[in-house]
Amino acid sequence: MGCSCTKKRQQYEVVADGGNGKVLYSSVSKATSEAVSRRYAGSIVREKEKEGALATSTTKPPTQK
Repeated sequence: MGCSCTKKRQQYEVVADGGNGKVLYSSVSKATSEAVSRRYAGSIVREKEKEGALATSTTKPPTQK
């Protein structure tokens, strides 16, 4: 089981291609993330979504008889 010390901390991601590419770097420090983003042309810094914030389906699958 992993450490839970960063669960409630805000995290930042450096994302390539103006936010449409892959995540290049992730950190709890916004200043560090901004410094890393300067190394990659066209990259942006965004707040990382919380793991519990993912959309979940509320519909139930059909039952088999």
